[in-house]
Amino acid sequence: MKLLLDTHVLLWAAGEPERLPAAARALVDDPLNELLFSPASLWEVAIKRGLGRSDFRADPRLLRRGLLDNGYGELPIRSEHAVAVDGLPAIHKDPFDRILVAQCLVEGITLLTADPLVAQYAGPIRRV
Repeated sequence: MKLLLDTHVLLWAAGEPERLPAAARALVDDPLNELLFSPASLWEVAIKRGLGRSDFRADPRLLRRGLLDNGYGELPIRSEHAVAVDGLPAIHKDPFDRILVAQCLVEGITLLTADPLVAQYAGPIRRV
C-alpha cells in the first residue's frame, strides 16, 4: 500500500519513532508498504522551524536526505494537486494539510495522520 505521511507522523517516524502510535508504527515498519513524503511537509518544517516552533526542530535538508536514504519516495506537488485543494470542504484551514489531502485524493493513496481534523476529510485518510 502507498502511504503518504503527514508532517507530524513523518517527523516522528524519522526522528522520534517512540512517539508513533502503534498503528502507525506497524504500517511504517511493514516492508510491503511504500512510504512517501511530500515537499509540502519539508516546506512546513522549514517555515515553522524558522518561526521557532518547538515541535518543528528538524533541519529540513537533513530530514529530506534521511528520508531518501531510508527508502522514502518523494511525491511531487503537481498543478493537479493544487487545483484539487479548491474542491475540499473548509474542514481544516492549514494549507500544508490541505495540499497533502489533495495529493492523496488525486493519486488515490492513503494519508497517515494523527490530526483529527484532517481525518474528517472523505477519501483515503487513515488516522493513527
